[in-house]
Amino acid sequence: MSKKSFSGGINSLLGDNTENKKVHTDNKAPVGRRKTQFKEITKSSQEGTKENETRATFIVNEDLLEKVKAIAYWDRALLKEVINHALENYIKVKNPKPRPEEIRKKEQADTQRNTKKEGAIAKLPKY
Repeated sequence: MSKKSFSGGINSLLGDNTENKKVHTDNKAPVGRRKTQFKEITKSSQEGTKENETRATFIVNEDLLEKVKAIAYWDRALLKEVINHALENYIKVKNPKPRPEEIRKKEQADTQRNTKKEGAIAKLPKY
C-alpha cells in the first residue's frame, strides 16, 4: 500500500481540489487584492468610501432608527442602502431647488476651517 501525502490539508482528503483558485462563498468578495481606487479624496469624510459617497453623522429619533434597521434586516440590505433609498424618494417628492452658491461656499469654508488639522483641535458647534 502506498503512503498518502497529507500536505494538502483537509481539502485534499475530501477530494476538493481548490488550490490556486480564487474561491468565494456566501456572496463575499473574491479572495485576493482589492481593486485600486482612483477616487480623488477632497474631505476626510470620504476616506474609505466608494465613488460619490461621503461619511455623515446625524442625530436621529431612536424609534425611526429601529424601524429603518428592521427594514434593512427584512430586505437583506445595508442600512446605508435603505437610508439612501428613503432620501431619494423624499427628494423626488419635495423636488427642492438648489441652495445658493454663496451659502454652499461659506459652509464649505467653515467646515474646512473647523476640521481637525495636524496638532490642532477641531472646533465643535455649541448646543
